[in-house]
Amino acid sequence: VQLQASGGGLVQAGGSLRLSCAASGRTFSTFNMGWFRQAAGKAREFVAAISWGSVGSYYAGSVKGRFTISRDNAKNTVYLQMNSLKSEDTAVYYCAATSKSYGSTQPEYDYWGQGTEVTVSS
Repeated sequence: VQLQASGGGLVQAGGSLRLSCAASGRTFSTFNMGWFRQAAGKAREFVAAISWGSVGSYYAGSVKGRFTISRDNAKNTVYLQMNSLKSEDTAVYYCAATSKSYGSTQPEYDYWGQGTEVTVSS
């Protein structure tokens, strides 16, 4: 499956952005999906994940209550709604897909998008 992330940009602290990740290729609806991010000079970290049927989702503690992951299998797209953004949310955001049980570690994911940059100004 090929993944294309979009929706990044520059936003002021307290603002919102919605990231999208469009999938093509193999059947999107069979994959569990995740979002990760990597700030400059730091390791890539888990942000959120959602099961193939949207039954389950979970979040990193740093974004819980502010970010919402969702998906539309009819559109082959997963979203990350980011509210109440903080400067520490500044990073390149990556979407990823896994045919295994969704988790928070990178090796669990089989496919990765190219990333979209989010900059939060304080």
